[in-house]
Amino acid sequence: MSTRFPFTAVVGQQDLQLALLLNAVAPNIGGVLVRGEKGTAKSTAVRALAALLPEVEVVAGCRFSCDPASPDPTCPDGPHTGAAAVARDARMVELPVGASEDRLVGALDIERALAEGVKAFEPGLLAAANRGILYVDEVNLLHDHLVDVLLDAAAMGASYVEREGVSVRHAARFLLVGTMNPEEGELRPQLLDRFGLTVEVAASREPDQRVEVVRRRLAYDDDPAAFAARWADEESAVRQRVVAARELLPKVRLGDGALKQIAATCAAFEVDGMRADIVMARTATALAAWDGRSDVLAEDVRQAALLALPHRRRRNPFDAPGLDEDKLDRALEESAGDDDDPDPDGPGGGGQPSPEEGPQGGDSGAQPEAGEDGEPQPAAGGAGEQAPARAAEPFRTKALTVPGVGAGAAGRRSRARTERGRTTGALRPRGALTKLHLAATVRAAAPHQRARGRSGPGLVLRRDDLRQAAREGREGNLVLFVVDASGSMAARQRMSAVKGAVLSLLLDAYQRRDKVGLVTFRGTAAEVALPPTSSVDAAAARLESLPTGGRTPLAAGLLKAHDVLRVERLRDPSRRALLVVVTDGRATGGPEPVALAGRAARLLGAESVASVVVDCESGPVRLGLAGRLAEELGGTAVTLEELRADAIAGLVRDVRGTTSRRAA
Repeated sequence: MSTRFPFTAVVGQQDLQLALLLNAVAPNIGGVLVRGEKGTAKSTAVRALAALLPEVEVVAGCRFSCDPASPDPTCPDGPHTGAAAVARDARMVELPVGASEDRLVGALDIERALAEGVKAFEPGLLAAANRGILYVDEVNLLHDHLVDVLLDAAAMGASYVEREGVSVRHAARFLLVGTMNPEEGELRPQLLDRFGLTVEVAASREPDQRVEVVRRRLAYDDDPAAFAARWADEESAVRQRVVAARELLPKVRLGDGALKQIAATCAAFEVDGMRADIVMARTATALAAWDGRSDVLAEDVRQAALLALPHRRRRNPFDAPGLDEDKLDRALEESAGDDDDPDPDGPGGGGQPSPEEGPQGGDSGAQPEAGEDGEPQPAAGGAGEQAPARAAEPFRTKALTVPGVGAGAAGRRSRARTERGRTTGALRPRGALTKLHLAATVRAAAPHQRARGRSGPGLVLRRDDLRQAAREGREGNLVLFVVDASGSMAARQRMSAVKGAVLSLLLDAYQRRDKVGLVTFRGTAAEVALPPTSSVDAAAARLESLPTGGRTPLAAGLLKAHDVLRVERLRDPSRRALLVVVTDGRATGGPEPVALAGRAARLLGAESVASVVVDCESGPVRLGLAGRLAEELGGTAVTLEELRADAIAGLVRDVRGTTSRRAA
């Protein structure tokens, strides 16, 4: 076995180390989510934690690591009455991003269950992680239903596997640790809330600390065993401290004063539900035990809030996690005193917006005057570029879907053949059987029972009789935004409304688990402002800082979108694309700009790209250029007003166009 980098040798990640150790002391805290940029020792610290956990006693030969002192009465390998016990190191099990549900929870042999009436169960990773650590790297890239299963097991301490009425239950108590790079996409708020603590990590900007990181890493790479030996005493001391804290934990007193501070802090930050209060209480108790104290102090409550609340106070998906420490200190001070009056400036103190939020509405800056051709005149010192406009308030949009039935990654937008969803038929399984279609299986086996010599009540099955349930659900798509950032948009003061509409569509894409990309065009060219990614909040940030100005190279924007879609089709051929062009349809600059734009649009239409044009034209006189563009794309046009879900038109609009070659 390779020598792991010592936990105590990790440099400059004290918050991460503390959060992991607190969960080692009190696993009921609910695990740790580690967020941060690449190359910040997230995985190194998590993998090193296992060496600090005390040994565990398990029932000899039990695949589910049952505790001999209190064995699981429902263990599939049980009963364990009088079984021998053995001691072993705590395990750390890693869940790969591409794991299937059967790999995570285990698999039942349906054929044996139907034919022989036995529960032949192959344990999964949840069983292997029982009484140890389950580590999920890039947890934000894991399929949502797997994250749901994972967090349900962590919360209940048990895993349930059910297939066509045959069920197995086993214990699954583990320390859950997830790591993620926010640039690659966020977790849904509901899933964020299920992690007990969260830690933001970043590389140090201090040269001396960076030098020490490199020095230790090079020393470890040269001789891992010798480097680990140098840190053996520190590792042993931390391991003993974990054991002592676990023993002290039941004796720690959480007084009414500390409970009041916890409740007041959660109320001040307006976190939803009661999970935050419970997690803070457990964390503050573990902090006291870690410091060798039997009473919870105000400093424990403060540290618990910094670890348990940042990921729970996000009001929408594009809010950056974090905590206002000045506000935290005020809440703690007020709840510690005798004054029970609410903070007039805080939540619940009248509900008035804070001065920092500013007035609601459009951009307060004046727009420059337009020239004779409708383009704005160059601003002073700006070569035609204007400051970014603020996005208008987002709204709930209509559901834009890709026609046909796809087979892409699970999501919530377009129809697709999926592992989960309503049953639409039966087919012969390819590989392992996962979802049995019982009626179809019985129908396939019934004509052969006499020939197979059936004599008892059991059904004589063969592998060829098994039928897989064909299911239809929803898939996530690639939503590629092509946004007109030219001067004509700003001249009519429309950019604020346009950004609000795109932000609304981004929120919709976030909720539907899509990948998104952003292409903008202005001046003389188009650029990929954001390559296709699962990080919808990154797209929102790029949109917010998007400047405007110059002419309208519509053809360049469409051709750039064509290039992006071609590359993405090679990378992920099963994910269907939805092209959203946000423009007033004008094309200016260069020779024959209108004809070039038409040819580019017809090129995308010929490749069966599902598309929708969001018509940003305003005013009493409309030229209808966006509608013509939609016809050439083979798609559909929708105005900013029609995009709203509460508009008079229907709530769902299928994008017109030839069904994609990747559709069913």
